[in-house]
Amino acid sequence: MISTEYIQAVMARYVERVDAGDIEAIVALYAHDAVVEDPVGQPPIHGIAAIEQFYRQGLGASKVSATLTGPVSATLNGCGAMPFRVDMLWDGQACSLQVVDVMEFDTEGRICSMKAYWSPANIVLRT
Repeated sequence: MISTEYIQAVMARYVERVDAGDIEAIVALYAHDAVVEDPVGQPPIHGIAAIEQFYRQGLGASKVSATLTGPVSATLNGCGAMPFRVDMLWDGQACSLQVVDVMEFDTEGRICSMKAYWSPANIVLRT
């Protein structure tokens, strides 16, 4: 079983990689057969190739910054949750999106499931 410290470190690294726009490093955190639901309620994205395409179309299409806004909480059975903020342009307007990601890890320490909890209600326009 992977440690809670490992989960916390990988999830914090995920936010750092989003902030840097480093798609290759983000994708490297995922298991080959991982599933992403971003946001929850959208059709799940299955497999590493589809996940890479998702990040290239979203993160790769515009400059964003990401900041961890609270502690990464980790369980003893390979799961974690964290709040963070994504600053970006939404329809040409500067805004901040508050997100909570929940991740599950496989026994090799790769993300096997990521669910992002957010909706337009979590978008705050910036002036």
